[in-house]
Amino acid sequence: MRRLAGKTALVTGAAHGQGRAHCVRLASEGADIIAIDLCAQALNVAYPLGSWEALQETARQVEELGRRCFIAKADIRDRAALDQVVSDTAAEFPRLDILVANAGMGSYGRVLETPAEVWEQVVAVNMTGTFHTIQAFTPRILEGGNGGSIIIISSVSGIKGLPFTGAYAASKHGLQGLAAVLAQELAEHGIRVNTVNPGPVATPLTSDETGPALLAGDHPDTLLFKGSFSPLLPLPGGFLAAEEISATVAWLASDDSRYVTGLAVPVDAGVMAR
Repeated sequence: MRRLAGKTALVTGAAHGQGRAHCVRLASEGADIIAIDLCAQALNVAYPLGSWEALQETARQVEELGRRCFIAKADIRDRAALDQVVSDTAAEFPRLDILVANAGMGSYGRVLETPAEVWEQVVAVNMTGTFHTIQAFTPRILEGGNGGSIIIISSVSGIKGLPFTGAYAASKHGLQGLAAVLAQELAEHGIRVNTVNPGPVATPLTSDETGPALLAGDHPDTLLFKGSFSPLLPLPGGFLAAEEISATVAWLASDDSRYVTGLAVPVDAGVMAR
């Protein structure tokens, strides 16, 4: 099925993990791709971020499917950098139908022990960066006059208070509010806005040593974390594959979900059922 033939999708955080999986899945459905990534180990995190070489590999996989792919190094916290991508893609990609705000960062730790700089960075990337992305690129969807789909990658932490993820959970809860407002403000233009809320996904973010440590052993912190975050359905290795999230992204990007807007869609193997 090529449900997205003739359409163009923008994906942030596209160098690896979920971002790459979203690019490849949308391309397999027929979409051309604008792929953005920070391409630098510039954030205060304990897991590997994307690189320029990794973003080039994303483009290679998209082009292998017969679709075009424009790649750009840009920090979503930097509005000027995003505006430059808007300008650089205007001629080759005048149409934009799908916006996948995927870029984000995570952190683990008790709220009372979270350094202020970590809090500020998580909020700046996850909330403010997503805000910048939507403000920069949504006008192109509006100009097309064909409607469209904005998909914000949130988390189950955006719906429930997952222990030891205070900054992350707060930022993802903020994205839920942003999506709910945008769904109402953009509906008259035929633009749908939804969030996808993954549970545990096997990506570089989950390789942060403090995260997996919370899932092992019988420490009270582990029991508290697992009681909130463990899936009900059996998962090989305990994690979802990024491609499982991309399947829902592709559905929300397509006309199969033409009347779905303003929703949070958990893809969590039952975490939210606990």
